[in-house]
Amino acid sequence: MTSMEGKVCIVTGASSGIGKATTEGLVEMGAHVLMVCRNRERGEAAKTEIMGNLPSGLQVDSEPSQSHGIPEPKILIADLSSQVEIRNLTHKISENHPKVDVLVNNAGLITGKRMKTVDGIEWTLAVNHIAPFLLTNLLFPCLNAAPSARIITVSSEAHRWSVFNLTNLQAERFFLGFHTYGLTKLCNILFTTELARRLKGTNITANCLHPGVVRSNFGKSGSMIFRIFFNTVKPFMIGTAHGAATSLHLAISPSVDEISGAYYKRKKIAKPSAVARDSAIAKELWEESVRLTGLKKEETIGELDS
Repeated sequence: MTSMEGKVCIVTGASSGIGKATTEGLVEMGAHVLMVCRNRERGEAAKTEIMGNLPSGLQVDSEPSQSHGIPEPKILIADLSSQVEIRNLTHKISENHPKVDVLVNNAGLITGKRMKTVDGIEWTLAVNHIAPFLLTNLLFPCLNAAPSARIITVSSEAHRWSVFNLTNLQAERFFLGFHTYGLTKLCNILFTTELARRLKGTNITANCLHPGVVRSNFGKSGSMIFRIFFNTVKPFMIGTAHGAATSLHLAISPSVDEISGAYYKRKKIAKPSAVARDSAIAKELWEESVRLTGLKKEETIGELDS
């Protein structure tokens, strides 16, 4: 088993599903995991379950700086639909962990109706794309301080069933839950494409993945029709441990040390849709994302193309 001793890893959406399974895998390998959760109670319950699943005989230390065993994961609370909370989160992380080795942008959702966040952004886009975009840019100094760092963003094969239209990015003219979800997953790949380009020459790589169709609580926030469909096919889906396998592969495997900008399925590089591979669209999305987040030039990875 690969050792992650001394590594600081951040996992968003860590209280359930593949986020929790990814956290468990990293903890078992000795990483100090920062669990980003929206709800304290659910985060603590997930942490308790993770620690209870560790192999017997492993020593757990609550103070990673003095660790002689596996560091106890730490819970950080943030609502990723709020840009203020994301900024507060990154400030807290950078104060306590100036070096970050792995960032897993895992949190995601699907909604049954169009809603706006406190920032006035469509909710699905805000959590699934804007949050990882903002979080990654703001954490760049911490990632760049590591000897080598990896950024992993969980996308989906659902990206193939969406149409990219920058003028309707927030589904103002047309909203259908699964279509909008697919669009945000397409954004994850486009974000990774442009991010990898901007990271060339640094010690950081960026890749994304399809985790598989995972049996989790994911569908509970979708429309009634989607929830019925999701629960019907749920027995045929893969478990969360299998769903986390590719995320863990990208986080720890030496085989991806030099790979950046790739889309993975089942631990192997796959070809996403033609739109997802369009570098011009990726640049346009980056610039629009900067506008939506209000990132200053000094907060953004690289310089915006004119």
